[in-house]
Amino acid sequence: MSLDKKLTAAYVLMLALLAGVPAHAQRVLLHAEVANDTVYTSFGPNRAFFNHLYVGYLPVVGRSRAGAKLNHSNSAELMLGVRNKFRLSEPLSVGVDLRFVRQVYGLDQSSQKRLPTPDLHYRESLVASQWQLEGFMRLNVGQRGNVIGRYLDLTGWGGWVMSTTHRYEDRPGTSAKRVKVVEHGLPYMKRWPYGVGARLGSGRFAAVGRYRLSDTFTSAYRTSYPELPRWTVGVELDWL
Repeated sequence: MSLDKKLTAAYVLMLALLAGVPAHAQRVLLHAEVANDTVYTSFGPNRAFFNHLYVGYLPVVGRSRAGAKLNHSNSAELMLGVRNKFRLSEPLSVGVDLRFVRQVYGLDQSSQKRLPTPDLHYRESLVASQWQLEGFMRLNVGQRGNVIGRYLDLTGWGGWVMSTTHRYEDRPGTSAKRVKVVEHGLPYMKRWPYGVGARLGSGRFAAVGRYRLSDTFTSAYRTSYPELPRWTVGVELDWL
């Protein structure tokens, strides 16, 4: 075979090899679906569903009646709860709360005291530990992204008092420095409180006001014990 024929055969073989390379060398190195990176999630502060924990501290406010005067510095609600919110539209949401509430009424020690007895002590209080369920309607204010933003809640709530306690402390200064007494299962306090409220919030913080519609004491003791203040006003902090 001549040199020219040999070169021609080599060129043909080289072209054939090059032509076959793309068919065998192409591999997928990265596969991505753009749509999957932009999927709209239904959970979030301003999405279809959202829940979070919160804590609250609401002092008792309002004038005390004669015979049941309160020490307001020691009278408050302390609460821990979980809030579930469902968005119906951009300006409107509804939801429900489940919370534990420790309600403390610090009793002032004065000569007119009648609750629960006229006896005077160094320190005295009535405590009700309860579970509460609250429904609310939320009016969202202004345009925002996936954040809670500003809002106004109108609420209605009811609860079950699982324990009641009467505590008092004496300091006789004789045989003992301090004498503390705790009484459980008070027959004069009602077990099913209920009321209404409102909450004005921005982000994680909210100002809260609640009004108790139910009476504090059972019907058998209502004539003996003056009603306690019904208003509590304070703040909430959300754990987002």
